[in-house]
Amino acid sequence: MASSASKFVVDLNQDQFESEVVERSHTIPVLVDFWAPWCGPCRSLSPVLEKLAEEYAGAFLLAKINTDENQDLALAFQIRSIPQVVLFQEGKAVDQFAGAIPEAEIRQFLKPYCPTEIDKLFSQARAKLEAGQTEEAKELLQRVIDREPQHSPARLALARLLIGKQLPEQARSHLQAIPFLADEREAADRLGQVIGFQADCQEAGGQASLRKILESTPQDLAARMALASCLVVAGQYREALEEFLAVVARDKHYREDSARKAMLAVFSLIGERSDLAEEFRGRLARTLY
Repeated sequence: MASSASKFVVDLNQDQFESEVVERSHTIPVLVDFWAPWCGPCRSLSPVLEKLAEEYAGAFLLAKINTDENQDLALAFQIRSIPQVVLFQEGKAVDQFAGAIPEAEIRQFLKPYCPTEIDKLFSQARAKLEAGQTEEAKELLQRVIDREPQHSPARLALARLLIGKQLPEQARSHLQAIPFLADEREAADRLGQVIGFQADCQEAGGQASLRKILESTPQDLAARMALASCLVVAGQYREALEEFLAVVARDKHYREDSARKAMLAVFSLIGERSDLAEEFRGRLARTLY
């Protein structure tokens, strides 16, 4: 296997291991590829690793160890089958995988240790969201999407932000761009339901009209559902959840569990693990069971 000319890929021997892997891993992660010239899977894996090293542009160093020429080193790390790839960080082996796994899996393997520029931008955006700096977060999320249109977490976060700013059509375009099989698809569908709350509110005549109806007929569950929808649109999430929960309390299966499903949609909007979502998730469970 020919040596790489890349500055992000090095061929090492046992004498260089301490300085080029152990010591250097205190500065950047070092991905060590244990391989041999006769190994077919090694020949498949090596170009993928080298491609990623180039793409990550110094986020990690790829160090290649020929096990035939460095048997003592392979023995020290208990390399029993190849290819075997070991990641070093802070002077220690912290993770590994064996075999010629697909590129997508290698990217997932690297993700916790070698964040890309896109990962860093997305982390900054999330920090801005947590700090309530929505305009800065919006700009950062859009930068992520401009550079990586298939970044479903960024699209979901931006859609959630836009719904909060009452920009439903802009939010909808981001939700529709999330693939059907993406991990974020279920949350995207729930946020799509939140967008529908605005139409429900308008069709029912608005918040003031609905409150008058409920003053005279508090048992009108359709009006209570519509009022809850209006409250979500207005950003009054606690009040909205109270109304949805009141519907569940009166009729657990009203309109095919629409109140329960609406509450789940609001949880997606306000954050699945937010204090408010946790409070009402517990109250919903007690009401149902």
